[in-house]
Amino acid sequence: MTQQASSILMPRDTRPREQVAVFSIGQYSFVISAASIQEIRSTDSLGGTVVELDRPVLRKVRHTVERDGRSYYVVSGYEHFHLPLCRPTTVLILRHAPVAVLVDRIEEMAEMRVLLSLPHSFRGEECIWYRGLTVLNRKVLPVANSQGFLTAEELQQLEMKNPPLLHTVAAPGKDRGRG
Repeated sequence: MTQQASSILMPRDTRPREQVAVFSIGQYSFVISAASIQEIRSTDSLGGTVVELDRPVLRKVRHTVERDGRSYYVVSGYEHFHLPLCRPTTVLILRHAPVAVLVDRIEEMAEMRVLLSLPHSFRGEECIWYRGLTVLNRKVLPVANSQGFLTAEELQQLEMKNPPLLHTVAAPGKDRGRG
């Protein structure tokens, strides 16, 4: 009887899978698609040129960093998600936006198998911040939208108030399709 049971083929799990990074800000964990991350660096080893904005227009963006000839607006993760002040040690440099996000740490790289829609009770800016929810290691985690750290309107505000950055900051999605 055992042989017969083991010879029956179980259906393969055909759910889409996505490689993700689990990161923390304070005591809160979030997920972001690994494909949306260009580079993960320690704030101590970031390198490049960090410049304080002359006229910060958004509380969550006070600096830019230039890496490999490209400028990124540095978004404070705790300010973005309205979390208590922390001292970030890691920066996620995003691939398809001129954004570098300060976070506390990377917890792990994982495989996401389920992306659930946000509950209908989510009606504010969190609908821009998150792609949905997922379950990893028996915990429900929000999945960050890499395009939600700075909206097109916020990017326009930053660029209008800080014109010298216009020549080095690439438009969102300009390098889409590149590795």
